[in-house]
Amino acid sequence: MPTGPPRADHDTGITFRLAGRWGRGRTGPPGGGGRYGLLLVVLVGTYLLTAFSGAKPATEFQVVLFAGVLLIALRTSTLPGRWPAVIGAVAVAGTGVTYWTSLSGGGAGKAAEDLWKALLLLTAVVVVLRRILAKPEVTIQSIYGALSAYLIIGLMFASGYTAAEHLSESDFFAGHQPANTQTTQYFSFTTLTTLGYGDFTAAESGGRSIAVLEALTGQVFMATLVARLVTAYRGPARPAPPDRRLPEDIDGPGDDEDRD
Repeated sequence: MPTGPPRADHDTGITFRLAGRWGRGRTGPPGGGGRYGLLLVVLVGTYLLTAFSGAKPATEFQVVLFAGVLLIALRTSTLPGRWPAVIGAVAVAGTGVTYWTSLSGGGAGKAAEDLWKALLLLTAVVVVLRRILAKPEVTIQSIYGALSAYLIIGLMFASGYTAAEHLSESDFFAGHQPANTQTTQYFSFTTLTTLGYGDFTAAESGGRSIAVLEALTGQVFMATLVARLVTAYRGPARPAPPDRRLPEDIDGPGDDEDRD
């Protein structure tokens, strides 16, 4: 029987088993990927660009930014085989088509673009959450990914509200309030965070039902996933403190008694 130290391949096998069932289809190393700092920055920049710029080109260019969000999420995904390439190609092609229809069409073209935005963001949030849950340990990138998913959910519901405005014959907001990209994003995030200022409210029962669903999603997301990740996060490992034990008596134990 060999008595030497364990082999390196044995440790590697343990690491692969710890990756869980979600990472079984991944072709790369189990610990790779899952870096969401760039995704979080792009999402915050996209939101601020739309919120502070009421120009029409900035609003219409949002679908291109959302396609970029999905491509960044696919870059760190655990999808097996060629699925990331296939989804990315469909996202680019669909974004080009819907961008063109929004420029050349009327309300139907704009509604199609907003629905495509919601679909892009829904795919992105599924990809991000799948990668987060596949990681065997919680890191700072897991926190970034969860925050990115939270922002994606808010933007996704905002796109749905804007599409409902284009598809409906009546106003989406009560009191004839304008329902554009800026106001729907504001309404979406105040609903997602359950702030509920009350200056914008859905006029129809369908819009109210979707708003309630978004509020429930935000509460469950923050109270379960984000809170659990923050609690489990321990930060980078710190070096062990130096050994400060006093040196033993040079004469050795028992010598003082022998001298007596």
